[in-house]
Parts: sequence; C-alpha cells; structure tokens
Amino acid sequence: MTKLYAIYGASGCGRSLMPVARQQLAREQDSSEVVFIDDAFTEIGAINGHRAMNYADFLNESAAVKSVQIAIAHSHVREKIAHRLAQDGITLWSIYADNVVLMDQIEIAEGSALSPFVTITSNIKIGKCFHANLYSYVEHDCIIGDFVTFAPGVKCNGNIHIEDHAYIGAGAVIKQGTPDRPVVIGRGAIVGMGAVVTKSVPAGVTVVGNPARILKSK
Repeated sequence: MTKLYAIYGASGCGRSLMPVARQQLAREQDSSEVVFIDDAFTEIGAINGHRAMNYADFLNESAAVKSVQIAIAHSHVREKIAHRLAQDGITLWSIYADNVVLMDQIEIAEGSALSPFVTITSNIKIGKCFHANLYSYVEHDCIIGDFVTFAPGVKCNGNIHIEDHAYIGAGAVIKQGTPDRPVVIGRGAIVGMGAVVTKSVPAGVTVVGNPARILKSK
C-alpha cells in the first residue's frame, strides 16, 4: 500500500518540523515519501531536498493513504486546513521528535507536533493539532484544548486548563493550579513572551509581564 506524508506549510515552522517527520518515519522503518505542501507554489518544486507542491497537486498525487501535519503557526488557519483535509478524506498526522518524553496516562489527539526536548508528563489530555515547540513541557493533570500553540520554552505546570486556540509565547511560565481550582487560560488568549502567569486568564485577551497582566489597548 503506497503512502504519502506531507508537511503543510514551508515557512519556518514547516521547515523546522520536516526533520522531526523524517526522524519519525525512520523510527517506524517507513520508507514513504514526505513532501511539503505550500499554496504559494504554482508548480512542483523542491525545498530542503523534499518535493514541494500546492494542495491541488498534492490531491492529484497517486497514493492509497495520505497523511498531513499542518505546520502553520496561526491556529485558526490550522483549523480551516484541518476541516479541508477531513472533507477530502486525508488524515491528520502526528509527529514526535526522537527525544520527546511521554509519561503515564496521556491522551493526545491527532495532528499534534512535538518538537525536540518536549516533555509531556502524566495524566494529561491534549486536543488536536497541538504544537509544542523546542524545550516546552506540560506537567501533570493538565487539559489542553484544540489548536493550542506553545512557542519554545513554555513551562506549563500542573493542574492547568488551556482552552482552544490559546497561544503561549516563548519562555512563558504558567503557575501550577490545584485540583479544585485549576489555572485556566481562556479560549483564544495570548500569553506574551516571558510572561509569568499566576492566575487564570480570560478568553480572548493578551497578558504580558511578571506577574502577567492584561495588555490594555491604547
């Protein structure tokens, strides 16, 4: 059975995840091809030694099974592409680096991307198309929604609930909650680079600083 894998997006995110994808296929002893999809391409080309094509050309490729990792930083674009893939019968592809640490009782939905040096500890539930960049971790008893993005070096401590489409900036620290009062990062919230979050963050706001405070528009 012929299989074709793809990284959707040939920007920095996609080019950083392609080596992770290659690692995974080697680990699984799968010799299938992995290509880039980028809608900026009008004809099939090459990026970093891999074929690169637009989505229409990818659909025309002959393969019994096609699986795609959506390497797009913008979570709402990820969601839109995920819906299109589902309509076309293409599965979401999860990729994990060789040195990712996964502990006990973890549920991770399809389409996730775990970069090198990511740690997911125990009793954790994560939604689809989660991106965890370099050196991020998720501690015990956390629940993470769909289309959540961690920039590099995020420290997500225990008993934290992160709702859909939240973005956690590089080096941000989220204080541990308690089982009866978890810290909640609301849907679509943005936690700025280096922020130290000590309490729950409402949906849709941006917080910055130490301790993190809501960024007011001027």
